[in-house]
Amino acid sequence: MSKQELTGIPMLEARSKEARAAILTMTTLAGCGHPGGSMSSIDILNCLYHTIRHDPKNPYMENRDRVVVSIGHISPAVYSILALTGYFPLEDAITGYRVLHSRYEGHIERELPGVEWTTGNLGQGLSAAVGMALAAKIKNSDARVYVLMGDGEQQKGQQAEARLMASKYQLNNLCAIVDYNRLQISGSINDVMPQNIRKSYEADGWMVMEVNGHDFRQILSTLEQARKQEKPVMILARTVMGKGVDFMENQHKYHGSALKPEQLEEALKQLGEPNRFEEYKALRAVTPFAPALALDEHFSLKTDLQAGQPIVYEEKTDNRSAWGAAIKDLGEINQAAQTPIAVFDCDLSGSVKTDGFAKAFPERFFQAGIMEHNTCVAAGAMSSCGIQTFWSDFGMFGAAEVYNMQRLNDINHANLKVVLTHAGIDVGEDGKTHQSIDYISLCRTLPGVRIILPADPNHTDRIIRWLIDKPGNYVVAMGRSKIPILKTDANQLMYPMDYSFEYGKADLLREGNQGCVLVCGTPVANTIKAVDTLREQGIFPKLYYISSPLSLERTLLEEIAKLGKVVTIEDHFIRGGLGTTLAERLAEEGLCARQLKIGVDKYAPSAPSDQLYQYFGMDAQSLIKSIGEWVQ
Repeated sequence: MSKQELTGIPMLEARSKEARAAILTMTTLAGCGHPGGSMSSIDILNCLYHTIRHDPKNPYMENRDRVVVSIGHISPAVYSILALTGYFPLEDAITGYRVLHSRYEGHIERELPGVEWTTGNLGQGLSAAVGMALAAKIKNSDARVYVLMGDGEQQKGQQAEARLMASKYQLNNLCAIVDYNRLQISGSINDVMPQNIRKSYEADGWMVMEVNGHDFRQILSTLEQARKQEKPVMILARTVMGKGVDFMENQHKYHGSALKPEQLEEALKQLGEPNRFEEYKALRAVTPFAPALALDEHFSLKTDLQAGQPIVYEEKTDNRSAWGAAIKDLGEINQAAQTPIAVFDCDLSGSVKTDGFAKAFPERFFQAGIMEHNTCVAAGAMSSCGIQTFWSDFGMFGAAEVYNMQRLNDINHANLKVVLTHAGIDVGEDGKTHQSIDYISLCRTLPGVRIILPADPNHTDRIIRWLIDKPGNYVVAMGRSKIPILKTDANQLMYPMDYSFEYGKADLLREGNQGCVLVCGTPVANTIKAVDTLREQGIFPKLYYISSPLSLERTLLEEIAKLGKVVTIEDHFIRGGLGTTLAERLAEEGLCARQLKIGVDKYAPSAPSDQLYQYFGMDAQSLIKSIGEWVQ
């Protein structure tokens, strides 16, 4: 009987042997990779893809079960089992493993059909699975989410955050499986960092089951039992690193070491599989690989959400209140939409103003407590499931503290909208630990993330409404304090009801011909006051508000070069923000202007924000002097 004719357990056994041969061959061809954990986890993956609802011919079908592989380094196992279940030819994965431009990268990437989440930085997968399981609940889907993790990564603190959130929301559609081979890079997990994985999950409210991770009947039976539970389930699968090859078994060095060709020959003999190493080596040498095609059609959020009518503000208030009012209003006017809106919060709803949405839509508001790392990933993963997802937090916690998680959301082509309040030194008395002065510079190192800084409450309202149907990852950053409603020099609203936001477009606040002033963020009111005072003195600089400090139009740059002198003002560190972007863009375009950077040049003391603006020369009186002297 051929392998193709086998069914049931014999078929699974044959498939695992073939997968193990592929794992060892591709890693030996590459001369690197992680065969040990791939060998210990392959039987689990084999059983999973045998039982879940999926379709290799339609890998993005809406109601599919999802498998998140948190241990992204076992990519050889993932590629092998996906190929053997029909997603792509096994030969392609073997010859393309770790080759430039190949889809079969060293760690799994979401660009490959069948891979639900790009992983590699350990400890992230459970959070992503939580976000996907919550998304299924919102959509009333019976789809299940599985996450395969290593035992070593249970040492990560983010794991505890994700466990708690899954338990709080009773995610009975979530099943975690731990590949418990008891080895990590440095040796035994008990020597590296002792832990009691089972008790940790049980203490956090999970159902825990144990299974022999190489016994197909046990694995299949346990997966069936897990589907019947009313709480999240963790399956502790006892496995053997390097399973199937005697000299590899229980040897931690094979966590990240490929076999030599002569070792591969012996290993394949033990597995009873043919040795096609030389054949694959020749193919690898001549096979051309092109960059993966863009998958925007699968990754880009498609919505039917409506922006509604703007709220017009006439009285001084804070931008964060305008954000809170806008998202609540958007929730109300889109109740009949097919695309859900969801909001995440980290114990700050009263400060970041998500409490109105929480009260109106409790079923789509997720209070995660003080767990920013998990929340950032869970919200990002939810946004990849066709849900317009917002997460609001303080600038320090939603940017600097979770930079790596934001980076992973970017790599994963998520659609998360992060609304940061309390950005910059406007936090005031909370002091330097809470004064986020790097939120722009952090975003500039994330290639797919766009950042927007609203100028006043009316501007904030228009920006949030503009975002409601946009795909991709955005950060909207604002301060804490109440600020004036901006007016034109004709005393009209700067951002009236018919204002249309355009990303990357500068807003002209005041005409002039003596130099140029660019301002972004909370200092805008002080800057307008300073420029209006200078105009009374016969000095007329041109003033622009920059809401997109990482995207400056050439027409603006040409205007600056024509005027010859420019001042940039920002509640941000003077390196890495608006001033730095301007200098780079002028140089790139071959343009020139003398530039004065005004902003934060060191960590600030603890004091009211108005005193801090004076300390750093961003109060109106200081700006009158500095701008006036520079542009004349």
